[in-house]
Amino acid sequence: MHKYLLVGLLCLPSYLLAEAVKDEDTMIVYRAKDDFETVKLNLETAITDRGVTISNTLHINEMLRRTGNDLGFPNPVYLKAEALEFCSALFAHRMMQADPANIAACPLTITVYVTVTEPKQVYVAFHKPKLMKSSAALAKELEEWLHGIVREAVTE
Repeated sequence: MHKYLLVGLLCLPSYLLAEAVKDEDTMIVYRAKDDFETVKLNLETAITDRGVTISNTLHINEMLRRTGNDLGFPNPVYLKAEALEFCSALFAHRMMQADPANIAACPLTITVYVTVTEPKQVYVAFHKPKLMKSSAALAKELEEWLHGIVREAVTE
């Protein structure tokens, strides 16, 4: 019996085995195994393979470097940091039909980053979807969808 369970686990796609390293009330963070560019490409692919268009890439690290000294923050936090913005039309319709105020949850954003203190480690993070209370089940479904995207990106 245990032998079959072990064989079954070995046959699972690796993205199903990826686990978040931080799962807090508002954010979830995963560790990736590949370099920044590979993880970012995997993330873009995981999003677009679901029929979703990435509407914007925010170059967060560049903005922080450009403004840091003038604002009194001379020490950089990141070596690289970008955020991908996107919105699933299907989830958007379902969210807005459930409660028009859920529009505030769009677009969705997933970040990929490398810190100065851990230059060889890439992280991927996203906000847990927070929808109006009447949409709690939909928020959980959306969160699982985001987990799927990130798991696929960090283990490919």
